[in-house]
Amino acid sequence: MALSMSTSMLRCSPFLSPTPSPLSLSFKLQTTTTANKNKKPFFSVVAMSMEAGVGVMGTKLGMMTYFEPSGTAVPVTVVGFREGNVVTQVKTAATDGYDAVQVGYRRVRDRKLNKPELGHLQKAGAVPLRHLQEFRLQSVEGFEPGQRLDLEEIFKEGDLVDVSGTSIGKGFQGGIKRHNFKRGPMTHGSKSHRALGSIGAGTTPGRVYKGKKMPGRMGGNKIKVRKLKIVKIDSELRAVMVKGAVPGKPGNLLRITPAKIVGKNIPKS
Repeated sequence: MALSMSTSMLRCSPFLSPTPSPLSLSFKLQTTTTANKNKKPFFSVVAMSMEAGVGVMGTKLGMMTYFEPSGTAVPVTVVGFREGNVVTQVKTAATDGYDAVQVGYRRVRDRKLNKPELGHLQKAGAVPLRHLQEFRLQSVEGFEPGQRLDLEEIFKEGDLVDVSGTSIGKGFQGGIKRHNFKRGPMTHGSKSHRALGSIGAGTTPGRVYKGKKMPGRMGGNKIKVRKLKIVKIDSELRAVMVKGAVPGKPGNLLRITPAKIVGKNIPKS
């Protein structure tokens, strides 16, 4: 019951992609094609990848230029944090088959959530929260429901973090914008300017190979930018400056976790 409940709460977020990603817990409804039609379908849990440590969720505010004490200009992305980042559930191998911490973010009104979602949060003693995400860890010792995650205790200036979010949707785009193709000649009688051109041979193989780069929908995907440096943490404004660009436009939901370095903070296997 708790598993299906957390999935419905993730779906209520407008910032999350409707397609399942390897970073969020998702469920697949699998049916068996057997002769027995009375056999019921079963659910299989697709667990997310292991994180180097518990993370937080934030809101992208925009980009600016930050000047270091030496005078170097650094392009940074400002990430703000609203009410939230509260532990709503602690999952262990004994109860759920894996160790993970579920975190809630961004307070909303009670009428924005249904009764099962409100009951799930009230069980942890948390206020109504819009977004729920899980961080799968090696150990969940020290975490308890209702615990508020303090940003200064998790991250420090100079740390490397992985930031994931939904990229800006561009809609249906051509090959030049989507895959950086070159255009054809614009003069001398040419009638092929921005067209795609040939997409394969004729008789052999007589079809188009899968994965061919062609015009199509661009953007709106789950993107992770790895090993971004935290330049400054402002406790008064509840904001963090991260060096470089992060996915999405201002107002986008972001997932910030410690950078995963194989062999250092996560196991090799």
